[in-house]
Amino acid sequence: MIPISKPDIGVAEEAAVLDVLRSGMLAMGRKTAEFEAAWAEYCGVRHAVMMSNGTVTTEAILRGLGIGPGDEVITVSFSFNATVSTILQVGATPVFVDVRESDFTMDPDLVEAAITPRTRAIMPVHLYGLMADMAALGDIATRHGIHLVEDAAQAHGATFQGRRAGSFGPAMFSLYATKNLMTGEGGLATTDDDELADRLRLYRNHGMRRRYYHDELGTNFKPTDLAAALGLAQLPRLDERTARRRRNAEILTAGLDGYLTPAVPAGREHVWHQYTMRFPGERQRVADGLAERGVGTLIYYPVPIHRQAYLQRYVPGAADLDLPVTDRLADEVLSIPVHPMLSDEDLHTIVDAIRAVATPAGHATGTAASSAAPSIAGRPGGGAR
Repeated sequence: MIPISKPDIGVAEEAAVLDVLRSGMLAMGRKTAEFEAAWAEYCGVRHAVMMSNGTVTTEAILRGLGIGPGDEVITVSFSFNATVSTILQVGATPVFVDVRESDFTMDPDLVEAAITPRTRAIMPVHLYGLMADMAALGDIATRHGIHLVEDAAQAHGATFQGRRAGSFGPAMFSLYATKNLMTGEGGLATTDDDELADRLRLYRNHGMRRRYYHDELGTNFKPTDLAAALGLAQLPRLDERTARRRRNAEILTAGLDGYLTPAVPAGREHVWHQYTMRFPGERQRVADGLAERGVGTLIYYPVPIHRQAYLQRYVPGAADLDLPVTDRLADEVLSIPVHPMLSDEDLHTIVDAIRAVATPAGHATGTAASSAAPSIAGRPGGGAR
């Protein structure tokens, strides 16, 4: 089976973890500080703050901005649940707007009408590795004097008009095992705001600057140096792995001409955390057919957040919201392998399998991933994994 994702762990990661184990400093320490500095430099921001996972990182950012009961945060329903559960955890209310069919991200044209006197932040999701329209959203946030918070869980290294994800506002990156940059579990907050960075560091460590002196109410969101060491070992190869993902995506798009392949709008660089196609009316049949042919797939995400059972207790009437694009995409999307461990033979197999089981549905909406895709090496045994 060709897996939908596969962590790329080599001798550098093994050596980094062993070094930490031998050092005797396993909790948040020197490696954590080194990883934070390296990620801040990579994103082009003043601060990066590492935490135990991406979910608590988003929660800490919202708390650090003073968002809580009585406040509203505008976001999307077409995402992983943590986008919304963190808003609820701080006592605020999520306000949903639809996504655009062309790029699966927040539709800026719908945001203005959703703003009320209680709105404190807009939180777009850079889905599948593609950034939202940060120019339009940033303009709205600035005009209304509200925060712009990036859910960049899947967007390590993605760019919008030359600027990297994480540099437009406070941002969260997930470091879960399947992410483009991973530490097994972990999260990173980025910000240029010195005061916010200080509050995040206090909050993750029981409100302490000095041990046993608690300046603020905090909690334990600390990472480990084991996780940070993994991240430090992975980071030097992130751009190389991203280039491989982009090449794989170009090959898939070229080979699947005539199907609903994902688009990359002008001015944005996709990092292809997922390569997500649409199969209207036949997704399950296609998924079953691909599984029979040894191609792994997953649905990100089959049930929009506004239709999740638990949410109805917190946002009454959420299931009745009119989010037609979100509902349509949730019924049609299917992600196929694009990770850098794929060989050219794997890519050949994926393309052939889709063409064997799926009905052509026309070209992708928007601009294709590349108009000059590299060819796939002849079978058997393409490029290295």
